[in-house]
Amino acid sequence: MATTAVQTTEVPWLTDKEQAAWRSYIFTAKLVLAEMERGMAQHGLSGTDYGVLVCLSEAPQRRMRMSELSQTMLLEKSRLSHQITRMEREGLVRRQSCPDDRRGQFAVLTDQGWETIRRVAPHHVELVRSVFIDRLTPEQLDQLTEMFTPLQTSIRAQCPKDETEC
Repeated sequence: MATTAVQTTEVPWLTDKEQAAWRSYIFTAKLVLAEMERGMAQHGLSGTDYGVLVCLSEAPQRRMRMSELSQTMLLEKSRLSHQITRMEREGLVRRQSCPDDRRGQFAVLTDQGWETIRRVAPHHVELVRSVFIDRLTPEQLDQLTEMFTPLQTSIRAQCPKDETEC
């Protein structure tokens, strides 16, 4: 088999236990995200649409600098720009110039965007519960938080400030 030849290098290959944990995480994450996308599609939104609406709805004055939103959403600036353009056409958000930075822009939640998040949020919560929360014990939820919070913090700390994919 080809992997035998590859395994002769100095790479510390994953053990069966490590491989099982990694694949379990990856496949579960993909399944959960696919279910969330399907659920949001029933309301005419993508998961990214919903994420943008959430970020803006929770931000002061319901607006965020595009660069900050890009980092929060883990989207490249160009991808976020296309996303915001599409959401502008749907009336959910608008762009606003940044008075202290001529090149900077804010993404701002519109009244229609606010009404959309208010209407869809209860369905999103039901979906999160049915797909994720209700399938785990309170102890398992605590364990996930304990495991993933430091991992996320560590990975984000290694990312250059201008990188948005980390």
